[in-house]
Amino acid sequence: MTTLAGTVAVATTPTLRAAARRSRFWVLAGIGALLVAIAATLLAGAGSGGGTPLAADNAAPAGARALAEVLRQQGVHVTTADTLVEARTLAAASSDPTLFFTDPNGYLTNDQISAMAALAPRTVVVAPGFLLLQTLDPAVGFGGVADSLDGAGDRCDLPAAIRAGSVAPGGKTLSLPADSAERGCFPSGRNSFAVVGATLPATELTLVADDGIFSNDEITTSGHAALALGLLGASADLIWYQPTLADVAVTGPPSLGELTPGWVTPTILLLAVVFLAAAVWQGRRLGPLVAENLPVTVRASETMEGRARLYARGNARLRALDSLRVATVQRLAARVGLSRLASLDDVVLAVSALTGRAPAEVRFVLVDGVPATDRDLVAQSDRLQDLERAVIAASGLPAAPQASATPPATTPGRMDP
Repeated sequence: MTTLAGTVAVATTPTLRAAARRSRFWVLAGIGALLVAIAATLLAGAGSGGGTPLAADNAAPAGARALAEVLRQQGVHVTTADTLVEARTLAAASSDPTLFFTDPNGYLTNDQISAMAALAPRTVVVAPGFLLLQTLDPAVGFGGVADSLDGAGDRCDLPAAIRAGSVAPGGKTLSLPADSAERGCFPSGRNSFAVVGATLPATELTLVADDGIFSNDEITTSGHAALALGLLGASADLIWYQPTLADVAVTGPPSLGELTPGWVTPTILLLAVVFLAAAVWQGRRLGPLVAENLPVTVRASETMEGRARLYARGNARLRALDSLRVATVQRLAARVGLSRLASLDDVVLAVSALTGRAPAEVRFVLVDGVPATDRDLVAQSDRLQDLERAVIAASGLPAAPQASATPPATTPGRMDP
C-alpha cells in the first residue's frame, strides 16, 4: 500500500481472543484430521488378521484356535510353549507327548533345532525353513506350489494322511529324491509332496509344507481337518511350541547400562526431581501471564526508508521500480475512467489514446523497461512522473496529492552496479 510522507500508521497488538478466533478454523481442521486418522487406524487394525500366525489362542483367519479347541474337546491336553526351555519342561512332564512346531521367523539355531526334534516321540513341523530342513533332513527340499493334489499317493503310509484323502491345491510343497526313504503324501508333479514323513533317531518327524492346512480360514477345506486332527491328536498331550525372541541368544558387546555403575541411575533420577522442583519454585514467582494491548506508532517515512535500504542492499532495482509502477498504473486507471479490475493492456491503450503517445512507448514506461543501473532507475521513475503529468494535463482534471515518484531505493544509498 502506498502511503504519503508524514502519515502516521497505528498498529495495535492483537488480543489472545482475536488470535484464537483467526486460528479457529485451522485448529478445528487439525482436530478433525487427527480424529479421522485415529478412526482409520482403529478400523484397519480391526479388519486385519492380527496375532501370531498358527497360534493356539489366535482367532484371526491366520490363527489356529479352531483346531486347538477341537483337540481339547476330543480330550487332548493342549499346552503352549514360547521358549525351548518351556517346551523341554512340558515334554519332561508328559509320558507320551506330541510336539507341534512352527518357526516362520527362523529364531532357532542348528543346535536348538536338534534339541527341539528330540523332545517328543512325534514331531509335526509346519512350513519348515531352509535351516530346519538342512539340520533335520537334508534330503528334503522345496517343491514350489501345488497345482493339483488328488489323493495320498503310493509313497504315503501315514494313517492321518490316508484318512484325510486329499488337501486343497495351491499350497506349498516339499521335494524328495526318487530313491529317498522318506514317505511323501499328496503328490503334486513328479517328486513334490504336501506332507513328508521321516523317521529320525529320536522322533517320528512329519513335515507339512503349507501352514494353511492348520489355519482357521482353511481348516474346513478338503481333508485339512482330518489331517490336522490325525497328526496332532495321536496322543493325550500336545505341546504347541512357537519360538519367540526369548529363544534368541544374546550376543555382542555389553550395553551402556551394563557398563554404567549402579549409582548413576539413582543420581540422574534425583537430579531430575530437583530440576522439576526448581522449575516449579521459580515458575510460581513469575505470576500469571497478563495480556495487554500496546499501541505502536510507525511513521510512513521510516517505513519508506527501511524498504529503500532493503532494496539497495539487495540491488532490487526492478522491485523498487515495480512498486512505483503499480501505484502509477492504479492512479492512471482512475484518471482515464477505468475500473480497478481493468487489465494492464486496457490502461495502456486508454493512456495512449488520451496522450497521443504510441502504445509501445507507454508499455515500455509502465512494464517493459528494466533498469540496469541506478541512473536507469532514476530515468525510469522520471518517465513515470512525466507520463502521469501528461495524462493529468490531457484529462483537464486537477491533480490529486501524491507521493514523489523518486524511487525510495536511491534515498539511503547507491545500489551496486
